[in-house]
Amino acid sequence: MSGSSTPDCIARYLAHVRVDKRLAERTLSLYTLDLEKLQSFAAQAGVDVLQVQPHHVRRWVAQMHSGGRSGRGIALILSGWRGFYTWAGHEGLIAANPVSTVKAPKAPKPLPKALGVDDAVQLADFESEVDDPWLEARDSAMVELLYGSGLRVGELVGLDVHASNSAKGWIDIEGAQAHVLGKGSKRRIVPVGQAALVALRRWLQLRGTGGSVPVHATEQDAHAALFTGRRGTRLTPQSVWQRLRRRSQLAGLAAPVHPHMLRHSFASHVLQSSGDLRAVQELLGHANISTTQVYTRLDFQHLARAYDAAHPRAKARK
Repeated sequence: MSGSSTPDCIARYLAHVRVDKRLAERTLSLYTLDLEKLQSFAAQAGVDVLQVQPHHVRRWVAQMHSGGRSGRGIALILSGWRGFYTWAGHEGLIAANPVSTVKAPKAPKPLPKALGVDDAVQLADFESEVDDPWLEARDSAMVELLYGSGLRVGELVGLDVHASNSAKGWIDIEGAQAHVLGKGSKRRIVPVGQAALVALRRWLQLRGTGGSVPVHATEQDAHAALFTGRRGTRLTPQSVWQRLRRRSQLAGLAAPVHPHMLRHSFASHVLQSSGDLRAVQELLGHANISTTQVYTRLDFQHLARAYDAAHPRAKARK
C-alpha cells in the first residue's frame, strides 16, 4: 500500500470517479455504499481491503445471496468493487484484481406477462362505444390477430391485404391463414381463427372508407397495408401499442395491455390446452425450443393455482 491507508485509497478513488469520470451524484453515492460494504466484509474477515483475494469475494457473494440479495443487485455491487480494484491496479497498489474472475449468481429470468383466459376473452369481445365504427373494426381485428394467432406487433403491421408483390406478409382470408415475416426475415404460416376472420372481414369492408385521405392517394405501401391509420398510411407499432393500451383500459382490465402480452397469452393458453410445446414453438416462430420453454413455467403456475384453489390438502402444503 506504500504507506497509504485503506480509507485514503477509497477516498482517492471516489475523488477520481467524481472528478475524472464526472459521475452523477447518485452514482457516486452508490459507489460509496458499495465500498463501505467491501470494507465491512474485509474487516469481518480480518484482512485489509487491498489484500482481498478471489476466495474472499466468492464467500461474500454467497453470503449476500443467501441473505436474499438478488443476482442483479450482487452484480451491481461487484461492478463497483471491480472498478475500485481496477483503479488500484493502475495505481500499483495491488498485483491482481480479486473481483475479475468472480461472477454474480444468475438472476432468474422474469416470466412473460400473460393475461388469464377470462381477461383475454374480455378484451377480445369488447366493443368500444366511444370510437367510431371504422376505428372499432380496425382495433378489434388487430386484437383478434394478436391474441388469436400469436403475432408479434411488427408482423401484424407488416401484413398486406394481398399476396401479390408483398415483401412482408399477407392475410389469406379464404385459406384462414396469415403469412408473416418474422425475426431474421423468416417466413411462417399461422392459422387464423374464426373470430379473427369475422373481425377481419368487417374491417376490410370499412378499411377504405374512413381515412381523411383516400388510400389510393397515398404511398404505394399504404395501399397494400392491411392496417392503416386515418390518413391511409401503414400503421406503426407505436400506434398499435397506444391503441391497445387504451382499449384494455376501456374494457376494464386491471392493467394496461401491450401487444406482446397478447402473444404471451396466446402461447400460454394454447400450451395449457394442448400440452404440445413443439406446436407452440412452430406457431410462435421460435428458432430454439428453449425460448418456448418459458411458457411451461407459466403453465405450471396455472396448474399450481388450480391446485391451491381446489385441493383439500393445498393449505397443508403451504
